[in-house]
Amino acid sequence: MALCLVTGATGYIGGRLVPELLAAGHDVRCMVRSAGRLRDLPWTERVEVVEADATDAERTRRALDGVEVAYYLIHAMGTSGRFAERDRLAARTFAAAAAAAAAAAAAAGAGVRRIVYLGGLTADERLSPHLASRAEVGEIFLRGAVPAVVLRAAVIIGSGSASFEMLRYLTERLPVMTTPRWVRSRTQPIAVRDVLRYLVAWAEVPGTVNRGFDIGGPDVLTYADMMHGYAAVAGLPPRLIIPVPLLTPRLSSLWVGLVTPVPVSIARPLVESLRNEAVCGEHDIVRYVPDPAGGLVGFRQAVSLALMKIKEADVATRWSSASTPGAPSDPLPTDPDWAGGSLFVDDRSLAVQASPEALWQVIESIGGRNGWYSLPMAWQLRGLADRLVGGVGLRRGRRDPARLRVGDSIDFWRVEEVLPGRLLRLRAEMRLPGLAWLELGVTRSDGRTIYTQRAIFHPHGLLGHLYWWAISPFHGLIFGRMPVNVAAAARRRERMSL
Repeated sequence: MALCLVTGATGYIGGRLVPELLAAGHDVRCMVRSAGRLRDLPWTERVEVVEADATDAERTRRALDGVEVAYYLIHAMGTSGRFAERDRLAARTFAAAAAAAAAAAAAAGAGVRRIVYLGGLTADERLSPHLASRAEVGEIFLRGAVPAVVLRAAVIIGSGSASFEMLRYLTERLPVMTTPRWVRSRTQPIAVRDVLRYLVAWAEVPGTVNRGFDIGGPDVLTYADMMHGYAAVAGLPPRLIIPVPLLTPRLSSLWVGLVTPVPVSIARPLVESLRNEAVCGEHDIVRYVPDPAGGLVGFRQAVSLALMKIKEADVATRWSSASTPGAPSDPLPTDPDWAGGSLFVDDRSLAVQASPEALWQVIESIGGRNGWYSLPMAWQLRGLADRLVGGVGLRRGRRDPARLRVGDSIDFWRVEEVLPGRLLRLRAEMRLPGLAWLELGVTRSDGRTIYTQRAIFHPHGLLGHLYWWAISPFHGLIFGRMPVNVAAAARRRERMSL
């Protein structure tokens, strides 16, 4: 069994790969920028966690010490032109660090023997910027000193993947669609379980292999075919799809951003990539990783499996598991002795006639379909305004309807801290002229259950100050009603449990 390094362990594929490698008997080390993001995952105690950024050569080199197989699952996303530069720098740094680690351990006959990279399927010559960047990263690894296996996949179908969420919401919400030309592009979708099977297998394949492989499921479909197939599996009436040639990728991504939970910053690279044909040109991987006895998972079966996971609230990771491009990542400043400038606070508390356990259950299940316990229309308008300026809005929902862990997304918030039964801290990921947090807590005082609530805002410049004072009148309506409504929900939950 091998010691495997998994980068991108907080992301959609990385978060699913780690438990699969553990189940196969491998030792796993996770390289992440923030170890806290892995704290609440069910497998954390079984892995080694190191903090490093892939562009930091020294830390990455140390993270690779003793590693035999390194999984590179890092992708820069976003609409700015610098993502390709970031991808290039990170890949070159990682490849050089792997080579250095392999050379240092060569005398002992150990060291990194393989890099495994999951990229995009690139059948066309004229690639979208994001597919071109994925192809370039693959070439960087193939030209490196350490042998590399580059797996090239098109649309990945699985509960919680960005591609699946886009397909799901477009199909469910629009029975009649005017669509751009890319709905007629052919693609070869692959089930996430087959992607994971291929990834895990390369930890054990013997010998030296240095090449790319196309990976795809058994079906070649257009995006329109996939929407029709999804509707059939989900029990929806047939969808009417009317192609319109005038919709540019930018307009298409804005449209996708309004209709689906996927924000424009992620929708645009997905849409741009869908313009390209993405059909496997070979199936040579079967010589190293045989197909399963029952064959690869077909598109409709993959959709059925994904919908079952969603129905059972058993979605292990979501596209929103990774930080949203452009979202703030600064931790909450330490207070009261923080000396970094202005810090506006809206602080409220209320005695609740319910047990601490009932109150915590309400707090931990906040957001998503459960809402925010004050003026739903105001929250919806704020979410719409965020999406109109390219933010994530409210449609991300929750990974799990009742349980939270650090790193989860809840609508336009990110879980920054969870102290079970005591504190939930959320960091805002909507577009703001500053940084914002919302803290919800449970305390006991003189035998009473106390609900605590703090809204915190760190403004950036004059615009940030103006923003705070402009919305302050609405705080009384929104944050002022929350304690009363949360307390009422806790009392109802208490009565239901009796």
